[in-house]
Amino acid sequence: MKKSLKNWGIRHEFDGHYSEDLVKAADGRLLQGSGDIKIGHISLDSRNMEGDDLFVPIIGEKVDAHRFICQALGKGAAAVFTSEHHSPADIKACIEEQAGSDPEVSAKSRRAVWIQVEDTRKALQDFGLYCRNKRTLPLVGITGSVGKTTTREMIAAALSAGFHVYKTPGNSNSQVGVPITIAEIPGDAEIGVIELGMSEPGEMSRIARIARVDCAVITNIGVAHIEQLGSRENILKEKLHIQDGMNPSGILILNGDDEMLRNVKPEGRRRALYYGLGENCGCRGVDLRLEKGFPVFTAVCGQERAQVKLKVMGSHMVSNALAALAAANVYGIPLEKAAEKLGEFEGFKGRQQIFKLGGVTVIDDSYNASPVSMKAGLEVLCAAADAKSRIAVLADMKELGPDAPEFHRNIGFYIGSHPVDRVLLLGELAEEIGRGIEMAGSEVPFTLCRDLEEVNRWLEDHVEEGDCILFKGSNSMGLSEAVTYFKKRNNKPYSAVL
Repeated sequence: MKKSLKNWGIRHEFDGHYSEDLVKAADGRLLQGSGDIKIGHISLDSRNMEGDDLFVPIIGEKVDAHRFICQALGKGAAAVFTSEHHSPADIKACIEEQAGSDPEVSAKSRRAVWIQVEDTRKALQDFGLYCRNKRTLPLVGITGSVGKTTTREMIAAALSAGFHVYKTPGNSNSQVGVPITIAEIPGDAEIGVIELGMSEPGEMSRIARIARVDCAVITNIGVAHIEQLGSRENILKEKLHIQDGMNPSGILILNGDDEMLRNVKPEGRRRALYYGLGENCGCRGVDLRLEKGFPVFTAVCGQERAQVKLKVMGSHMVSNALAALAAANVYGIPLEKAAEKLGEFEGFKGRQQIFKLGGVTVIDDSYNASPVSMKAGLEVLCAAADAKSRIAVLADMKELGPDAPEFHRNIGFYIGSHPVDRVLLLGELAEEIGRGIEMAGSEVPFTLCRDLEEVNRWLEDHVEEGDCILFKGSNSMGLSEAVTYFKKRNNKPYSAVL
């Protein structure tokens, strides 16, 4: 087993890439500047540069980021991909238009490297593939409908018992996020844990061919993105494209408790390792119990057994933990060592982070939402046995297709049979949760809010010391802002609940 390396810092720089590498990887043309300029970072946001960045202006549905090239260069970018400029004269005109009378921005733009490419998004992806081809370290890829990020973090924790681990930063799991993640793998990493997301047909195949993972984890097949993909069967089909570009002798780690995954057979010579609570699973959990809401269980992987005590709440976390232990098992880490590291994991920002703030327990699960994760969050709320009042602040679950109102009403039915004391609802779809509560014949009171300001005012007027609050909704609904406001409003130190 490998020994973990020291000095693992937050800043990551990819090693040995110069502007000439960008030109080569993207099949581009050097319009201005030198080929020996060191590139240390990649940015898609013209407002945020760290120095020696490559700025990649993405053309979106509403905004073409080519409009902000000079802003990026003025902020410190050293190079830029461009599909709109084809000559030094074009560059000169762009600088005159965008830099205006600012001599510093103009000077930096004239010194920078400009690389013409056919398509900036594809150029970024090509560069990610170029970087992947230069590295031989094993990569573990994670996908699924629910729990990808938490599972990623848990796998990284378990693998850290034997390796120096690099993992996807933040939520960089998209067509542009994955190539940046691959490009920024530091030279001293021994293994990588890469999250791969998808929301439309063909997207998984594109990013999987860049990542070229050696081991792939699929957490579950739910209804997230069913609006774009039409059915769970189509979602499964798309998720299985994680095998595109995968090591021919790689391993698929599959949730054996998921009805759509338990019978999946890998392609070619690849083999499957199933995890879960069922006897069909090679890595399974037994003797599960909750201690004040925190899962405790025995993990069994082959001939090894180890007790696992998690610092994240809810029985659904057991599945994520077993996926992590299965990955650790694949890479030869003793189960007891992996379980010990897993027991140190305390959650990830916006995903069921639990802390006390001014005498109030806050469950911040505001980053995203689906029917499965919404019920899981409510389970954690209900497990707060000592709470004076259990309050659920719930917002719309997005991308659920034509059945979205029914999915929301089902959440209301779920609340009707569980010990929730008050419900605060934000969004038109969230109103259906209230209808579900009424249809269930429940007396749980709920309040409809038109915007975040109403949410904040309600919390100010009604939350008392000893209460427990769950914040849960799709990221676009902005409940994370309500969490931030609540922290500032209380203006008291807060600590994790362990």
